[in-house]
Amino acid sequence: MKRAGSLVLVVVVISCFWFPKQLNAQIDKIVIAAGTDEDRDLQAISNEPDAQKKLSMYQAFVQKYSSNPAAVAYGNWQLSQAYQATGDLNKALECGDKALAGSPHNLDILVSQASVAQQAKNNSKLMDYAAKGGEVCSSIGKNKPAGMSDEDFNREVASDKDAAKNSCDFLESTGFNVIASENDAKSRMAEIEKYTAAFPDSKFQEQVSSYAMYTLGPGQLNDPARLVTFGEKTLASNPNSLPALLLLANYYSDDAKPGSVGKAISYAQKALEVAKADAPDADKSRKLSAGVAHSTLGYAYMKQDKTAAAIPELKSAAGLLKGQDDQQYAVALFRLGFAYAKLSRTTEAREVLTEAVKIPGPAQPMIQDLLTKVNAARSKGK
Repeated sequence: MKRAGSLVLVVVVISCFWFPKQLNAQIDKIVIAAGTDEDRDLQAISNEPDAQKKLSMYQAFVQKYSSNPAAVAYGNWQLSQAYQATGDLNKALECGDKALAGSPHNLDILVSQASVAQQAKNNSKLMDYAAKGGEVCSSIGKNKPAGMSDEDFNREVASDKDAAKNSCDFLESTGFNVIASENDAKSRMAEIEKYTAAFPDSKFQEQVSSYAMYTLGPGQLNDPARLVTFGEKTLASNPNSLPALLLLANYYSDDAKPGSVGKAISYAQKALEVAKADAPDADKSRKLSAGVAHSTLGYAYMKQDKTAAAIPELKSAAGLLKGQDDQQYAVALFRLGFAYAKLSRTTEAREVLTEAVKIPGPAQPMIQDLLTKVNAARSKGK
């Protein structure tokens, strides 16, 4: 989505001076008074058809009005867009950053810079602009000016949010796309932390949480303490986050500290309540989440020596996961086979494990080992 190049100067007829206007004292808008020297020079630049001459004229404009911060900010912003049009993206970013220094809460400039960074494939800068924009978007309506009535304040906030909506949506989506396209785990986690701070109520919250948990888990950063902290922080702001509930249920089911298994059971049960896998509108994602929750719940019951109670949970897990997620299905079958074996129900254990061992994956050797032991027990009549 390209936004730069379509942004226009705001002109109002008031006294002859320049100033950055702030909506709710949070969003900057550069306003130029009509009839000033700056206004006349800008009109002349806008009428210039030659792109290279226009670029030179903006450079001269910035130098001529160097003592006017708003003029400098606006001139640098226009220079950024002019350089972008010529394909000099590094220069475009440099000039845009100068514009932001003079008008740091300006959503139009932040969107423009995000567009340049996106074109330059500079994800680090792109996330910086998205995060700064998110902070500005989140600030709308936070501070009520002294002396303003509630009615006027609410009307102004509604107007500001409506005016900022497209910019905020663009920055929110762009920031998420940076996370989704990042291959380096360390960089991805840094981007996630920036993003969640800037967009605490993002429409991509669930997906971002999933990326965070994957990034902090085994095979990536493998930082369980940080992973749990992130999961608990996520639940503090969104108690119904399925990724966080499943993450914490799984973590605590394997944690050796007293009381951890009880926590695992609570989180898994909450995940089942949220997933509502039996509801008519339950989609594949919710059914998979419920399957994993049932599997974790059955595993936790076994750790409490409640093997009989574990079996129906693991059977439910297998039913939900079959044909949907082979690896989670294999884990659920292994746990179910183990539960049957523990209760000396070796025929049922063998049947389940014989199906599970056919699934290629990391659990296969463990399943084969248990199946061998079950077969040996059956041959001895146990």
